[in-house]
Amino acid sequence: MNAPWKPASASTREPFAAYVCDETTAEAIRPIAIELGWSADKVHKGGLRNAVQSLSVSASPMILFVDLAESGDPLNDINALAEVCEPGTVVIASGQVNDVRLYRDLVASGIQDYLLKPLHPDMLRDAFAHAHAMLNAPKHAEAAVDRPHCSVVVIGTRGGVGASTVATSLAWLLAEKQGRATALLDLDVHFGTGALALDLEPGRGLTDAIENPSRIDGLFIERAMVKASEKLAVLSAEAPINSPLMTDGAAFYQLQEEMRAAFECTVVDLPRGMLVQHPHLTADAGVAVVVTEFTLAAARDTIRLLSWMKSNAPQTRVLVLANRVHPGAQLEISRKDFEGSIERKIDFVVPFDQKLAAQAAKLGKPLVEAGKNSKTVAALVDLGTQIGLVSGDDDAVAPQPGGRPGKVAKGGKDASANTSLMAKFSFKLPAKRAKA
Repeated sequence: MNAPWKPASASTREPFAAYVCDETTAEAIRPIAIELGWSADKVHKGGLRNAVQSLSVSASPMILFVDLAESGDPLNDINALAEVCEPGTVVIASGQVNDVRLYRDLVASGIQDYLLKPLHPDMLRDAFAHAHAMLNAPKHAEAAVDRPHCSVVVIGTRGGVGASTVATSLAWLLAEKQGRATALLDLDVHFGTGALALDLEPGRGLTDAIENPSRIDGLFIERAMVKASEKLAVLSAEAPINSPLMTDGAAFYQLQEEMRAAFECTVVDLPRGMLVQHPHLTADAGVAVVVTEFTLAAARDTIRLLSWMKSNAPQTRVLVLANRVHPGAQLEISRKDFEGSIERKIDFVVPFDQKLAAQAAKLGKPLVEAGKNSKTVAALVDLGTQIGLVSGDDDAVAPQPGGRPGKVAKGGKDASANTSLMAKFSFKLPAKRAKA
């Protein structure tokens, strides 16, 4: 109904349809429809409920008339219609409730006009003429920007390192600070927090896509994505944990293809388990952000992920981000030792700010929006800037600091294969306490 992500094709859509509750309303609309060159057969019975059912499985008309006479809660019912109605459709509603507040709420929800029953021919002619004028009005043409699609995957080395926080913040920065239409795809189907972090209901779009990959197309993306702002949309899920979803990964590949066509940027919050099962998810990624922490387990898994990326996605630029670093606290592994173990430099270090994290969670906002002047946010902003440069011009970004993971040792084997992880660190573990 309003704020489309991309223009729909008018050639595949009917010019008009009406869903009315009574024969009197139908008889009032049919002659006006014929007068305007529309088919009288497009006037259907059933009112708003029938409209929602019909449009959930078919394309929306250019002009849609819906009768709210049998609706107990018109505003909520119109919102239900918005979920299935194709963007760009001009909606005219009618009803028996004469209330200025209702009229304003309905117009604010996206309808073009609200007509009070009984309907008169002149009233209908004026409403349809106004709808025609809206459709034929010149659209604001945005200047085309010749830059490649920005595709980013964010992978956490361990659970709890904050990869989802980084992904949400990065998507928000690309959308709000760089002004690029951005999609956030949270592939943690059962426990994802992408929508939760933005104070949104995730909907069923992602689970529907996994269960029925054949349904995925541009129209499905428009209906399934949940808007966080004018430039940012989210596809997430909270699938029941007693209902495992079986998939061969075709749905995820198709989702990425459709998002690439509909958005300027896509940010994929990719659980590491999903990376193992569906390695093709990184095939088209321009940038991969590996989120880690300064612990022994994270160092081990960072080495493994960097080696995997080098073998399976050599075209992807990999950035390593150390998250939740407590300033001044004793680290399990120092930054120097960590970098020595993974054989490259850390690109970004994000200090931990407990107060800011709690405030962002309470407000339902990304970390970068909740704390604009924090040192924690500064590192994430730098990450967003770097990724923006990578997607726009490879020459604008300096080569990755540090060496590459997995240097080949003598004998042609990976150095990490014949040396224990503990041996890579220069520090010494404390001696065991002698028994009394």
